[in-house]
Amino acid sequence: MQNEPKYSRNMSSKLILLPVIVLALSSQGCANQEKIPVDVQTQAAAKTAEQQPAAQAENPAPPPAPIIEQYALDRLKQMSDKLASSKTITYHSNSFIELQAVTGQFLTFFVDSDVALQRPNKLRVNVSGDVSNFQLYFDGSNVSAFDPEKNLYAVSKPVNTMDEMLEFVMNKAQINFPAADFMYSDPYAVMTKNLTHAIVVGPSMVNGIPCEHFAFMEPGINWEIWIESGKKALPLRLAMTYKQIPNFPRFLVEYADWNLNPKLSANTFEFKIPANSKQIEFDAYRAEQKAK
Repeated sequence: MQNEPKYSRNMSSKLILLPVIVLALSSQGCANQEKIPVDVQTQAAAKTAEQQPAAQAENPAPPPAPIIEQYALDRLKQMSDKLASSKTITYHSNSFIELQAVTGQFLTFFVDSDVALQRPNKLRVNVSGDVSNFQLYFDGSNVSAFDPEKNLYAVSKPVNTMDEMLEFVMNKAQINFPAADFMYSDPYAVMTKNLTHAIVVGPSMVNGIPCEHFAFMEPGINWEIWIESGKKALPLRLAMTYKQIPNFPRFLVEYADWNLNPKLSANTFEFKIPANSKQIEFDAYRAEQKAK
């Protein structure tokens, strides 16, 4: 994760407002800090400065000494290798994210996502819940996003690889993947890039499934992951805390119905332009989503 919150992670500045688009995919999250828009961070910092006296910086507390437990890295690597080696993947996720209202209170929003991925370069995501519902397609050549409520769609210029697609979607289109790290060609490298701490919390259960709980730290975010016990080593839950935002908002996603060898039809990743729909540029599509 980087020094700005990761998102596979964006927060909107108005609320009654929902996030630009919160994709509860599965991992960009861990290694790239979720990206919370600068305007949100600036407004939150300004409010904090108005409400609190200047901080006493005479003897700032030193950061904790790095702690890296090898077993935590080993299990993260095992999980990452399993996902990277799977040619086709489907799963369902449920997530929640906390966003700040105009009153300063943090509100909780819930998102459902269904994901189908075919390596090296195909993806389809359906998102619904307390955000603008939308569909995202990557057919190996172009990225397409569709807003069924306004009947609007956008299509990118040619994009060749999954890694390029993720960078385009998050940086250019600003569509958030709270868990996109799982989709990269090398998830482990992305998720461990900026780690300062990695520890084993211990055994746990997620929805009746035995798992192991691990905790990691990066400069701007703390994150935890629950990995299914044994050889399956699938991610079952991911939680993040944004340390640089007042009140430390949290993001959490749970994964279910993993299938690492689904039979996907050829048209799964094909975007068929709906009747009477209107094409707009991705910049305009982003603006439409922010306006909701």
